[in-house]
Amino acid sequence: MEEPLYQVPARFRFSENLHIVFWLIKDISWAMLWQPLGMVMVIPTVALAVKITIQTRYIKSELYHNLAVLCWICANCTWMTFEFFWPEYDHLRYFTAIPFCCGLAFIIYYYTVLLPAARKRIPATTAAADGVPQHPLT
Repeated sequence: MEEPLYQVPARFRFSENLHIVFWLIKDISWAMLWQPLGMVMVIPTVALAVKITIQTRYIKSELYHNLAVLCWICANCTWMTFEFFWPEYDHLRYFTAIPFCCGLAFIIYYYTVLLPAARKRIPATTAAADGVPQHPLT
């Protein structure tokens, strides 16, 4: 049996790759305590995470994983903000567990509810309009 093919459209791939660059710049700024750059990089990092999530909303596996990534980035940005502006209130970082847990909830829901239900309803592969076999859940 042939392995299902998964392809990301080129117009989505550029956004995903740029998002990684922005996220890395934000995290390097955080690690190096470059507060202005770190805070500025929150905007494009979160904006691209939202854009990627919207772009992939019709593919359930991508949607739920990208929602989890969005939660992760929001938690990460919140934690960075707490450390930059209120380092004396270290306990604030515990509040970042809320968006982290929301992201985990998206992943758990996908793998425990949506994926098993889809596997019961749909055969292992389907043919796309171009004739390339694709996994129905991607």
